Amino acid sequence: MRTESSTEDRRVVTPVLGRPDPDEVVVGAGPLTIADVVAVARRDARVALDPAALAAVAETRRVVESLADDPHAHYGISTGFGALATTYIPRRDRERLQLSLIRSHAAGTGDEVEREVVRALMLLRLATLMTGRTGVRESTAQAYADMLNAGITPIVREYGSLGCSGDLAPLAHCALALIGEGEVRDASGRVMPAALAIAEAGIRPVVLAEKEGLALINGTDGMLGMLALAIADLEALYTMADLTAAMSVEALLGTDAVFAAELHELRPQAGQADSAANLRTLLAGSPIVKSHAGPEDPTVQDAYSLRCSPQVNGAGRDTVAHARTVAERELASAIDNPVVTRDGRVVSNGNFHGAPVAYVLDFLAIAAADAASMAERRIDRHLDVARNRGLPAFLADRAGVDSGLMIAQYTAAGIVSELKRLAAPASVDSIPSSAMQEDHVSMGWAAARKLRRSIDGLTRVLAIELVTAARSLDLRAPLHPGPATAAARDALRAHVAGPGPDRVVSAEIESAVALVAGGGVLDAVRRVTGPLR
Repeated sequence: MRTESSTEDRRVVTPVLGRPDPDEVVVGAGPLTIADVVAVARRDARVALDPAALAAVAETRRVVESLADDPHAHYGISTGFGALATTYIPRRDRERLQLSLIRSHAAGTGDEVEREVVRALMLLRLATLMTGRTGVRESTAQAYADMLNAGITPIVREYGSLGCSGDLAPLAHCALALIGEGEVRDASGRVMPAALAIAEAGIRPVVLAEKEGLALINGTDGMLGMLALAIADLEALYTMADLTAAMSVEALLGTDAVFAAELHELRPQAGQADSAANLRTLLAGSPIVKSHAGPEDPTVQDAYSLRCSPQVNGAGRDTVAHARTVAERELASAIDNPVVTRDGRVVSNGNFHGAPVAYVLDFLAIAAADAASMAERRIDRHLDVARNRGLPAFLADRAGVDSGLMIAQYTAAGIVSELKRLAAPASVDSIPSSAMQEDHVSMGWAAARKLRRSIDGLTRVLAIELVTAARSLDLRAPLHPGPATAAARDALRAHVAGPGPDRVVSAEIESAVALVAGGGVLDAVRRVTGPLR
C-alpha cells in the first residue's frame, strides 16, 4: 500500500500498477498518456518542456499582446470574467485583474486533496498551456514545470469545483502558489507558505500578465487527472477481480466448464472474453477442480456470482476501455476559454464543460459497485454451510466457540452498501452559478471524488474475498489448489496466517488490502501464469 505525506486522504487506498512508467515526461511533444499522468502524479517523474512547443507558446503570446491595446474588448484580456465579461478593463488595472481573479477563485474548503491528484491536475494544466492556444508566456509555463519538479504541492481543498468552467477553485489554489501566495507542502510534506517554498526552490513568483490568470484556471484538469488515475487503478483491479473469482470458483467446488472459449464466442464482448480467458488460465491444472470434474459432478449450474463473473467483470473492463478512449481524447485537447486560434483570433468556446469526463466517471462508479457486489456474494457463499459444499461454518476453527470470518463479510457488505450509494451519478445534477451566466454545470469534480472512494471500496472487498477464498482453499486439504491460485494464496500467507482459532481480523484485512493495492498478489500469480489480460 502506498504511503504518502499527510496530504493523502487516509480513506483512500491507491492501487499501484507493476508496469514501468517513464522517468521523465516531455510536455508539448504530443498528447500525454495515462502512464505519463501516473508517473508524474505518483512517482514524481520529472517534467521537461518541448522546445518546439515553447516556441509556439511564444508566438501565441505575441497575439495576446497585440490585442492588449485594442479599444475593443477581448474576453480574458481586457474584460472581466463570467457574468462580468462585458466590462472593459483599462490596461492600468489588468495586472490587478489577473491577481484578483486568482485570489477570488481560490475559494476551496474542506479536507486537503491528495498529493497525487494535485500533481495530476498541475501536469494537465501545464499540458494545455504548452498547446500554444492559451496565450501565456513561456516563463509562466516554465515556472509551473519547475514547481512540479521541485515537489511543491499547493494545498487544494475538497470542495470548490462545479466541473464547469472547469475546475476553477482547485486550479486557482495552484495558481495562487505560482504567484507566491497561499500554502503548499514541500517535497518532504511540510506545510509552509508558498512564497517560502518557491524561494527555496529557486523559483521566482510569477507576476501575471493579460490572459494568464484565466489560462491557469479554466480547465477540466482535476477531474481528468482523477479519471486517468482511476483508469490505471481499475485496469489492475479487474484482473484482481478475475483472480479472486477464480479462487472462489475453485474453493467452492465450482465448474470451470462455463469459462470455455467457445461459450464466450457466442457473445462477442471483448471484456467478457478477456475475463473468461483469465479464469481458464488461473484455474488450469487445479487438482481441486479435477477432483469433481466430469459426468459425475453433481453440479448442474453454479450460482450466478461464480458462473457469471466473466460477464460482470468483463462489462466493467469494457467500461474502463470506453473511459480510456474518452480520457485519451481529453489528453489530446486544449481546454481553455477563450483560446487563440491558428489564424490569430481569440475566440470564446465551451470546451471547458466537463460533461464528457463526468459521464464516464459516473459510469465507472457504477461498474466498480457491481464488481464489489458480486465479490461480496461470493464471500458470503464461503461462509454458509448450506452453500459452501462441506466447509465449516464461517470457516471457523471451532464453529460456535470461534466466529471465523463471519464479520469480515459484514465489513464487505457495509462497503458494498456505500458503493451503491456512490454509484448515484453526480453528472445529472446542476446548480446555476455566476448570476445565471453559467447556468448548466457538469459536477464532474464531484463524480471524480466519489469514484476515488469507490475504487478504495472495491479494493477492500476484493482483499476480503482474497482472505476468505485462501482460507477455503486451505480447508480443502489434502486437495491442493492449482499453480496460479496457490501462488496467490502463498503470497497472502507471507503476511496473513492460515486457518486457526479466532484472531484479530482487521489487521489481516489491512495486510490483504496492501497486497491487492500494491500489486503483490498479481505479481506472484504472473510469475506462474505469464501475462494476464
